[in-house]
Amino acid sequence: MIRLFLFSLLAVGISHGTAKPLNLILIMADDLGHETITCNGGESYETPNIDRMAAEGLRFEHCYSQPICTPTRVQIMTGKYNDRNYTRFGELKRGERTFAHLLKEKGYATAIAGKWQLGKEADSAQHFGFEKSLLWQHTRTGRMPMGNGKKGVYDKRFENPYLERNGVEEEYNNGEYGPDLCTDFICEFIEENKDGPFLVYYPMILTHCPFWPVPGGQDWDPKSPGSPTYKGDAKYFRDMVHYMDKLVGRIVEQVEKSGLSDNTVIIFTGDNGTDRPVVSKWRGIEVAGAKGQTIDDGCRVPLVVRAPGLKGNACHNLVDFTDVLPTLCDLAGVDLANRKESFDGQSFAPQIRGELTEPRDHTYCWYSRSGDVKKDLKVFARTRRYKLYRDGRFFDVSKDRLEKNPLQGDLTGEQKVKKARLQAVLDRRLREVGR
Repeated sequence: MIRLFLFSLLAVGISHGTAKPLNLILIMADDLGHETITCNGGESYETPNIDRMAAEGLRFEHCYSQPICTPTRVQIMTGKYNDRNYTRFGELKRGERTFAHLLKEKGYATAIAGKWQLGKEADSAQHFGFEKSLLWQHTRTGRMPMGNGKKGVYDKRFENPYLERNGVEEEYNNGEYGPDLCTDFICEFIEENKDGPFLVYYPMILTHCPFWPVPGGQDWDPKSPGSPTYKGDAKYFRDMVHYMDKLVGRIVEQVEKSGLSDNTVIIFTGDNGTDRPVVSKWRGIEVAGAKGQTIDDGCRVPLVVRAPGLKGNACHNLVDFTDVLPTLCDLAGVDLANRKESFDGQSFAPQIRGELTEPRDHTYCWYSRSGDVKKDLKVFARTRRYKLYRDGRFFDVSKDRLEKNPLQGDLTGEQKVKKARLQAVLDRRLREVGR
């Protein structure tokens, strides 16, 4: 309790300019569901560095993203549900403001590395507030035609990758590994900006398919032009998880090496559920990857925070990805109260500080991969236990994780109350946003 109290004082001091500002690092693995992390009860992989973060920090049991990558990236960066600002896959509207803008205005140095997928303009990362960038799938698709009369493409995110540094295309042909290059970039940025404050956003390239060998692993080929298939063989997923965890460990190590442990917050999460070919063991059961689906296994993701003063706590409060922007701003001392922008999230910085606060009583999801509401829209609101879709389907997800049996007929008193409250959330959102 003493440590939590001290950290609370530190955070209060930040907002009043009397303490050293916090450096902020947000790491988001690609296609990594809640069930994959050992400290969450995962049994198929080893994630010692993330587990160490949890042992030294705070682990959230109920964090929910969008079911797939671009919708999540738009939501986490803008603090808004997709019904406000989502247009189409692979795009973030140029008029949107991000957490990088807000922290940059506060005096933070800002950098991003990893997977972009939010606009092909050469200046897009800088336009959205990041001063420095090293990105895959930025100005190019991230894939290369096979040539020599062969049909198809090589995926260029892993070995010998296509990357863009500050919008300038780079190619690597000496066995370089894209995730390593991005991690090197981040570690260098941390050391260069150790006098702070800084914001690092690392939307990782791992563990998205193609499922493919990693450096030092079986079948690794440094001369390979990339995977010739989109999916690859899921047997490599285990090695990819281990390598992802290793890179997280490198960033934590860099923070320690640069002498920044006492004023740096590191947040680790995943952008959506694990990909569908992967089946993992979690708390004694098998969990099939459900990326792209709105069931829990498609949206429930790990969330671990390492911050000064924390020690191995678990939090069962609801969190969703609109909450990240207000949390980063809260930690940085950015006041959102009197701004023209409307944000949907609720800061979970009080939980990080160990303060007593009113947690979320529900989360909301407006999901359309394409942005075409007539084609693939799904909308729901939920508590930790109950979930109501706009089409009327109502589930007790604590007993029906895969949503096979909608609650129908006679509901209990509690169920009637919860359903009515969730319906009110859906109705209010439709009235306010109208989409």
